[in-house]
Amino acid sequence: MDLAIIDQTKDGVSPYHQDLVRSVLNYAGHYLKLPENTEMSVTFMNNDAIHEYNKQYRGVDKPTDVISFAIEEDGDDLPVLPDEEMAETLAKNIGDILVSIDIVDTQADYLGHSFERELGFLVVHGFLHLNGYDHMDEGPQEKEMFELQRKILDDYGLER
Repeated sequence: MDLAIIDQTKDGVSPYHQDLVRSVLNYAGHYLKLPENTEMSVTFMNNDAIHEYNKQYRGVDKPTDVISFAIEEDGDDLPVLPDEEMAETLAKNIGDILVSIDIVDTQADYLGHSFERELGFLVVHGFLHLNGYDHMDEGPQEKEMFELQRKILDDYGLER
């Protein structure tokens, strides 16, 4: 997976934590059998910055832990359908994830698990949203998403 990581935090996210995010998202991509040329980004930010995104794009006037911006590719920009060989070489950008590092730290403390577990949880959560999973309507979709999220994290080794 081609993963861009952008660090907009005041104090900086350690290389260790950036590598953890790369690794867990690559694992999740293999788990979902995504093509190797899948592209996406993760941006680390503080509460003030994610608050602005949450307010502007979701109409919620407070910071949040993670926001996913899926890219809906409908193929309208391609004049012809690519043949199978061409389709395999075209990268597919699935979107962007924004993560508040301030909230990762707060939630990890509150929930009594590691910063690494909470960081992994939030990026996998956002990643599943980018891949069409949803939990907004309590029901089968929510159950499916949360079970898949738990399975990916447990299999990776980031258990609660």
